Amino acid sequence: MSSSALFAPLQVRSLCLKNRIVISPMMQHAAPGGFANHWHLVHLGKFALGGAALVLTESTAVSPVGRIGRDDAGLWDDAHVAPWKEVVDFVHAHGAAIGVQLGHAGRKAGSKALWEGGEALSEAQMAEADPRWVRIGPSAVAAGEGWSVPRAMSGADIEEVVAQFAAAARRADAAGFDVVELHFGHGYLAASFLSPLSNLRTDEHGGSREGRMRLALRIAREVRAAWPGDKPLWCRLSVVDGAVGGWGVEDSIALVRQLQDCGVDVIDCSSGGLTEQTRALPVPRGLGFQVPFARQVRSATGVLTQAVGMIVEPRQAEEIVASGAADLVAIGREALYDPYWPLHAQAALQPDPQFGDWHLRHRVWLQKRQLVLDRLKGAAD
Repeated sequence: MSSSALFAPLQVRSLCLKNRIVISPMMQHAAPGGFANHWHLVHLGKFALGGAALVLTESTAVSPVGRIGRDDAGLWDDAHVAPWKEVVDFVHAHGAAIGVQLGHAGRKAGSKALWEGGEALSEAQMAEADPRWVRIGPSAVAAGEGWSVPRAMSGADIEEVVAQFAAAARRADAAGFDVVELHFGHGYLAASFLSPLSNLRTDEHGGSREGRMRLALRIAREVRAAWPGDKPLWCRLSVVDGAVGGWGVEDSIALVRQLQDCGVDVIDCSSGGLTEQTRALPVPRGLGFQVPFARQVRSATGVLTQAVGMIVEPRQAEEIVASGAADLVAIGREALYDPYWPLHAQAALQPDPQFGDWHLRHRVWLQKRQLVLDRLKGAAD
């Protein structure tokens, strides 16, 4: 292969990504008090060494109320900025851009980590961890079995959340992040406002699709105003929310058109998550199972899209970008399995026996390794 679409650079506002590989947000539940620490430095830093163009943090709460789990990362306080800056500086120093995914869990706040089972915490457990931590949502509709009924948000609550997203974006800039991604998927706060199943409001933030989109669009506009104009803004959507009668592809296309007007540059196309208990739409979880959503959104709106979900092979990723299904591919679990996946993918698509794109502290040892392997192969032949 003489050239690779996967390893072509991409310019988004002032940010030039060296390739099309993004590390997807992955919840770590390792930030007591919301503070990033050495775990995040190592966890995210290794992906920079591994050759990814952009590393995204886990969903980072804009409010202590908006945490998914007890020890979620946060940007709700100015004190959170300095620890994140240490991580950001390391990633930059090793050749990658870094973005923060800002989120509010809403009615899905308060759950155990996956390795603890992932179940909803009781309201008493949430209050014991932090008296401020409660479930809120568009309406008094629980996320499913085992979840308490959230408090229906008042107008003042909505104004506060919009302001919290904007304030977190300003802190993200102070920490040096290159990208902000708004988490509007997976059944969390913004997604619960979008769905007619979870949003039963009759005021301006409910009712019609336009009303249900209002909170997401207000957040996008306020974050765009708070976030420097030369820095790009991503948005993760559940293109379908996973529930029959819920939010669907045509709804997402309508929302994306308005998000573009708000200054959103890239749509990170995911799916599902409104609730675990509703009847799921038939989205088979095979290789690249969400790529068709990225293709549909991109085709209908012209927006840059990011495909995510079971992208595991270099030639699979190459085809996604080369075919125009998406402009970027995001890997998560595959990157945990192999933090050097981008560099290994590059070797598969554009072989370089001199390891020129590896960090020099690794390159010299790999060159020596290759000399030994070549010598052994020559002796065997």
